[in-house]
Amino acid sequence: MSADARKTAEGLSYLSGFGNEHSSEAVPGALPEGRNSPQRAPLGLYAEQLSGSAFTEPRAHNRRSWLYRIRPSAQHPAFTRTGNGAIRTAPFTETVPDPNRLRWNPLPDPAPGTDFLAGLWTLGGNGDATQRAGMAVHLYHANASMERVFSDADGELLIVPERGGLLLRTEFGMLHVEPGHIALIPRGVRFRVELLDDSARGYVCENYGAPFQLPDLGPIGANGLANARDFKAPVAAYEETEGPVEVVNKFCGNLWTATYGHSPLDVVAWHGNHVPYVYDLRRFNVIGTISYDHPDPSIFTVLTSPSDTPGLAGVDFVVFAPRWLVGEDTFRPPYFHRNVMSEYMGLVEGAYDAKAEGFVPGGGSLHNMMSAHGPDRETFDRASAAELKPQKIDDGLAFMFETRWPVTLTPQAAGAEHLQRRYDDVWDGLERHFRPLR
Repeated sequence: MSADARKTAEGLSYLSGFGNEHSSEAVPGALPEGRNSPQRAPLGLYAEQLSGSAFTEPRAHNRRSWLYRIRPSAQHPAFTRTGNGAIRTAPFTETVPDPNRLRWNPLPDPAPGTDFLAGLWTLGGNGDATQRAGMAVHLYHANASMERVFSDADGELLIVPERGGLLLRTEFGMLHVEPGHIALIPRGVRFRVELLDDSARGYVCENYGAPFQLPDLGPIGANGLANARDFKAPVAAYEETEGPVEVVNKFCGNLWTATYGHSPLDVVAWHGNHVPYVYDLRRFNVIGTISYDHPDPSIFTVLTSPSDTPGLAGVDFVVFAPRWLVGEDTFRPPYFHRNVMSEYMGLVEGAYDAKAEGFVPGGGSLHNMMSAHGPDRETFDRASAAELKPQKIDDGLAFMFETRWPVTLTPQAAGAEHLQRRYDDVWDGLERHFRPLR
């Protein structure tokens, strides 16, 4: 990646606030005043609405943005099918849901010239993209910047980098995202991924369901967890590229391609709330116990995609950020448990406090619903005998995609060479300590 691109990424400015009605213009006077679609848009631009929700959804849930662009999106040739590569989409029916605990090492190195789209590899998921329900877990490993432009009609994309910075050029402007950050590209928004390092690796949650939102705080009160002000939307920036540009569209699980005569990233001004954003996970305000025990991991929820059942998410995004542990007479690592939710966990950096080894950055584990899991033997023995003084956990950054439905694997994930075949062994040797009172 060129030094100019990294300088561009590091010099970006942003608009603050999750879900806010933002506005931005790259050229003064490009935004019309008082009318979304005036008879003649300013500066010879075309007015276009991008709707991420139905027109008649409640105002609090309605997602839409007005775009003022050099050419309307309607000006393009027909799309034709192209290969899906390693991308797969729900419904996942090629394998049966697996109740076993599963863990993978990081993806192997890609072939030279692999961009973000070609480097996407689907682990599994649930639901049905055509019904806008469920989610998919993808990983990516790339060593080349995209020259083509991509959009996903099936869902929004939550990108979690683990290695290498990314410059996301979107219709709304540019986002700079590094490991330790997340970026979200809303459904249907076109973008291109440029690498800021020699290679990039990470995770993607494709959410087919309701858009991610901040969770309600309940008895926590008005403050805590992720603050809306820390989510950053891009300022307007546009391309005036003339000439052939490949545009790839993911639609109902398949990739379709068309060659435009211009760049579709030509939005000069916009306003609305259906916008991409970036968030620094280290700004997450962790809530925890100051007496004994520790609350359920739901207190680490950054974003949630609600379902038709209150409190039962289609998918939650959870982060285990740096925090203090101070509970008295408390087993401090995550407890042994079985959960009605299914959990895919990844690691961005460092180590996870429930695992001694084998769970590494770029890898991941899957514990489907009601699969028993928890700390391995080494962690259990160490934590059971540890001196319970205040302890700062700041040597790792783990996250979880948690979903109400089981995650069904793709055949490529079920048979992958980097699948750890003896993951169950980490719980071997957990001895019987029971001593009945006499």
